[in-house]
Amino acid sequence: MRSTNHFQLTLGAQPLGDGRTRFRVWAARRKSVDVALHEPGGLRYLPLEKTADGYFEGTHTASVGAHYKYRLDGGETYPDPCSRFQPEGPHGPSRIVDPSRYAWKDREWRGVPSIKGQVLYELHLGTFTPEGTYAAAAAKLPLLKELGVTVVELMPLHTFPGRYNWGYDGVTLFAPCAVYGEPDDLRRLVEEAHRLGLGIILDVVYNHLGPDGNYLSQYSQGYFNPKYPNEWGDPTNFDDGEAAGPSRDFFTQNACLWVAEYHFDGLRIDATQSLYDASPTHIVKELVDKTRAAVGDRKLLLIGENEPQDVRIVSPSEKGGYGADGLWVDDFHHTARVASVGRSEAYLQDYCGSAQELLSCALRNSLYQGQYYSWQKKRRGSPLLRTAPEHIVFYLQNHDQLANTLRGQRLHVTAGYARARALTTLLLLLPQTPMLFMGQEFFASSPFHYFVDHKPELQKLVQKGRNEFLSQFESAQQALEVEGHEVPIGDEAFQASKLNWDEHTRNADALRLHQELLRLRKEDPVFAAQDPSRLAGAVLCSHALVLRYFGTGQEGDRLLLLNLGTGLDLEPCPEPLLAPEPGKIWRLLLSSEHVRYGGMGAPALPGEGRLRIPGQTALVLTSTEEKKA
Repeated sequence: MRSTNHFQLTLGAQPLGDGRTRFRVWAARRKSVDVALHEPGGLRYLPLEKTADGYFEGTHTASVGAHYKYRLDGGETYPDPCSRFQPEGPHGPSRIVDPSRYAWKDREWRGVPSIKGQVLYELHLGTFTPEGTYAAAAAKLPLLKELGVTVVELMPLHTFPGRYNWGYDGVTLFAPCAVYGEPDDLRRLVEEAHRLGLGIILDVVYNHLGPDGNYLSQYSQGYFNPKYPNEWGDPTNFDDGEAAGPSRDFFTQNACLWVAEYHFDGLRIDATQSLYDASPTHIVKELVDKTRAAVGDRKLLLIGENEPQDVRIVSPSEKGGYGADGLWVDDFHHTARVASVGRSEAYLQDYCGSAQELLSCALRNSLYQGQYYSWQKKRRGSPLLRTAPEHIVFYLQNHDQLANTLRGQRLHVTAGYARARALTTLLLLLPQTPMLFMGQEFFASSPFHYFVDHKPELQKLVQKGRNEFLSQFESAQQALEVEGHEVPIGDEAFQASKLNWDEHTRNADALRLHQELLRLRKEDPVFAAQDPSRLAGAVLCSHALVLRYFGTGQEGDRLLLLNLGTGLDLEPCPEPLLAPEPGKIWRLLLSSEHVRYGGMGAPALPGEGRLRIPGQTALVLTSTEEKKA
């Protein structure tokens, strides 16, 4: 890589290249720490010296590939909290890994230059392919390139207990999970993405750790701060006393490791609203600044998930922001889901799925920007109206919003194919940055469930908690408590969530729709501009809207008409956005109901400038010179 990484991990086991390794761990609650080195004859104990601020460190003869744990106060042994690899899972020994031994071939790769123009694709390694490995995922990347995706987003790879996990119960944060392959297999996956011209980023979870295999508190209770609420487990500590410094360092070094040692092009930071921090420099800003510094002049793409949709995530530092590139916005998903399935339960209750909501979200980036939100019984959101739309990530499906349903069913299953095609057309032509969830592009039949593989007693507790979570939806509560429906969270759920790649060929019509929309988004100069100043819209009725994209010069204008109801004849037609430019007429570029996309056919536009929008359809029109008689 032309630019040199500016990061060196100072925690865990650092091979020195001469058969020796330097060990360093923060264990503030302990009086002594020894390295328990696994050797053919048994364990060899190597003492570490206690230094300032509760750290223990020392250099000993220990080769790359050796396995070890730490013995605490002469008693139990535990894996290294900063282990680079756990070949036997989170409870087993750690392996000494030398990242410098990998001969990278992506030296000309410069990173992701900007979030503008990007198309994201979220995937889960274990269910993306039948094999569920880094190597198998790498083999599928050419199909994503062909689709029009520009950046692949991997769901979390932190080591987890058991054979499978949906990703958000990681416990050994520095170690990519052995279930998917070796660390160098992950490097080869990243390298293959770069060879194809794809960016690749990683989802990281820093607001909590999983319930099994989390040994951080054995080293120091200062990793956690119980004064803050957290529905997923003990919240991590970024601002409580002297322990906050080493704890912050642990998590920021983890973020830097992924972009420096694995050449990831950035991170998606999970649940930033639960990264509680009253410090002068918020931990999200520190993560952003330090990861950028860790890779020199290589460009990173840093995205935050934030349920309140806080504009500070993507605001620049000089305006008091954290300087990330993108912000996940749930509002678009929520209103589109209500529009498509007609149910507004639980955290969807503040949405009605109207054309007005869809239009407002498209034009103003989000819906709740400080208004009262009845589900939370308080104001929600922040002003995103003036944020450039490329910084806003929209989606119709993601891991949460599929798994947080009774059956994990995809949009085309719950809403029907026609509505799914129409909403897909809207999503992929909006100026906001779109994200697809794996298999969405070919209308995969497989659901996506929440799945974990814990010990039986813990699995039962997790199942109970999962049922309680789903019961916030009245319909799900009825199904669980009255009808006796059982939601799988174990192997059945995991296997059912795997993509069937035969459908990639079999469902060529859905795939074609996504490809042609993404081609339009990239190659059509009017859509590619992503310029909100050249976009206007209007509501045509409760279930239909129009967006007009104004071109410049000879490009002409574009219209996007969306109708989620029955057929709509626009007569009379007093909406001026529907009028073509003088001397021009509207010509159909694309209909979501074209037969080649799996639709029922798209009738020709009526003459005399009249417009009719078939039901459950999106139309894309371009202005063209009117032929003289």
